[in-house]
Amino acid sequence: MKRPLILVTSSTSESGGEFPDPSVSVAYDYIHALTQAGAMPLCLPVVPDHEGIRTAVARADGILMTGGGDIEPSLYGFEASPELRATCEFALPGRDSMELLLIQEIFRQKKPLLAICRGHQLVNVVLGGTLIVDLPIQRPSPIGHCDYDRRFEAIHTVQAIPGTHFFELYGHDDIGVNSTHHQAIDRMAPGLRPTAFAPDGLIEATEFTPEERTRNAWFQSVQFHPERLAPKYPIHRRLFFDFIAACQIHAFP
Repeated sequence: MKRPLILVTSSTSESGGEFPDPSVSVAYDYIHALTQAGAMPLCLPVVPDHEGIRTAVARADGILMTGGGDIEPSLYGFEASPELRATCEFALPGRDSMELLLIQEIFRQKKPLLAICRGHQLVNVVLGGTLIVDLPIQRPSPIGHCDYDRRFEAIHTVQAIPGTHFFELYGHDDIGVNSTHHQAIDRMAPGLRPTAFAPDGLIEATEFTPEERTRNAWFQSVQFHPERLAPKYPIHRRLFFDFIAACQIHAFP
């Protein structure tokens, strides 16, 4: 059986590992999780034109949107104060606009999509939702949502919602996750529904409502990082195996 080709969005940086030149990178944990699930990952750089994005999506069997820099608040109509902007580490120029086009093209072509962390947030923005720019300032919580030192550990639980595909995948409603973000979904986009919540009420996963499910072949978004948890917590491998199974169904012969 053919290994599905999965586009993986990349981060941009001002200095690379080979030379101190601008570069792109993808954390190996994404690659490992996809290959373990039976896929062939392919890094997608910041493609500068819509036609290039359209061609890349057409040739792919599925897309994984990764984490990375913060999203520009003006994209969801929010005028952030200097205090809020100072807390952000924005993606380098070009990534936001490119990934906005990418998401639109994914839904136009109805390709399977797994969106993680930044991807989870950006899909909500594209579909008309908004974000919390900085959790500690705008929504203080006893839960530490930005714990980079324990990024490979389950540090809090999420409550999965019965009747959702996310619940079916994990098999129960109380799931341990990591947490390495300081932004999150605020107002949910029309057509999406939350499928898991943190104990403080933060939205940790989404999917399309039953009425909107035909907008895409397969779609799940999560605020946490299952690719970092999968080696230690096998339950998180289910998300990748289900994604790749959907990509296999829709793969080109």
